[in-house]
Amino acid sequence: MASASPWQQPVTAGVVTALVGFTSSFAVVLAGLCAAGATEDQAESGLLALTVGFGVLAIVLGLVHRIPVTLAWSTPGAALLVSTGRVDGGWAAAVGAFVVTGVLIAVIGLVPVLGRLVARIPTEIAQGMLAGILLQLCLAPFVALAESPAYVAPVLLAWLAATRFRPRWAVPFALLVAVVAILVSAWRSGAEIDTAQFVPTLTWTTPTLTWAAVVSIALPLTVVTMASQNLPGAAVLRSFGFEAPWRSSVVTTGLGTAAVAPFGGHAMNLAALSAALAAGDEAGPRERRWIAGVSSGVAYLVIAGSAGLVVTLAAVAPAGIIEAVAGLALVGALVGSLEGAFAQPRHRTSAGLTFLLAASGITLWSVGAAFWALLLGLAVRATLERAPRPPTR
Repeated sequence: MASASPWQQPVTAGVVTALVGFTSSFAVVLAGLCAAGATEDQAESGLLALTVGFGVLAIVLGLVHRIPVTLAWSTPGAALLVSTGRVDGGWAAAVGAFVVTGVLIAVIGLVPVLGRLVARIPTEIAQGMLAGILLQLCLAPFVALAESPAYVAPVLLAWLAATRFRPRWAVPFALLVAVVAILVSAWRSGAEIDTAQFVPTLTWTTPTLTWAAVVSIALPLTVVTMASQNLPGAAVLRSFGFEAPWRSSVVTTGLGTAAVAPFGGHAMNLAALSAALAAGDEAGPRERRWIAGVSSGVAYLVIAGSAGLVVTLAAVAPAGIIEAVAGLALVGALVGSLEGAFAQPRHRTSAGLTFLLAASGITLWSVGAAFWALLLGLAVRATLERAPRPPTR
């Protein structure tokens, strides 16, 4: 019997990485872009631009550094867009904020002191802000259950069953059931699915800059992407014995974000959750795992062609079902961020206030809740929770 090709294991791992990465989070990105004011065509363009963008960059970084670098879009960043909603200036202003985000990320990669400054943001504050951002979206499955119980209940049950037996595939399996539910709903209602829209296209939006969008979107999006994606992504690689090419990956994904922003892409970064699939033992011998990173990029380029399909199906979906899938995809992230926020009893007040303000979704002076939550948490930590000085003799 012929032995398996030495390429088979890492290539398979790379393809699985791309499939899990896309199917488990595209609903979050779609919901975020639409919440920021994107039309169906603009949201489709954003999905396409991001997937092609980080697919190409993953191939380049993997070939240059010969380590399993995997990239992704900022899923927590997309959840931030849901919680923030439309800003003054609409979609064009949001796109301008995406450009600023990309520039800020690239500068953080170029200037080491800025990277260290971001890394010094207290874990409790960063995780509390992220948990607040995720909360509303994670409530969506239960809100949707009340709106469309016949369609959403099977999705929830599928997710629960897969979580028990195949956790990695829980969200893709729930998505598959959701697609069936969408097709059944379209058939029962007589809705027409325009197959001509299955082929995705890019749509240009000229960015505009507004201070409200920069403060409400660009600044918290940069913090969330760095703290919840790039830093953990580098840590995952390190846990498998690989040192992430920090400067080149952060700078290239930052510049890549700025490049795809006019086409609707919000942010790209090092993969965190799916990084272990390409860097772990399942990807084969350590010296060949870089192939998994490259093959994930190639697979993303193929999957990018499905952007039109998923947006077309979302357009005829029953109320809340896409939001339900997005919320289920983030349950694990919400639980993890809550654990990180409240792990230290001494800092639970600042973490709790950060979480509550971020979850409130309020807007003050045209600035969204995530920014104010970050400021409040840092202020409380620096004052009320400051370590007492030792007594003087």
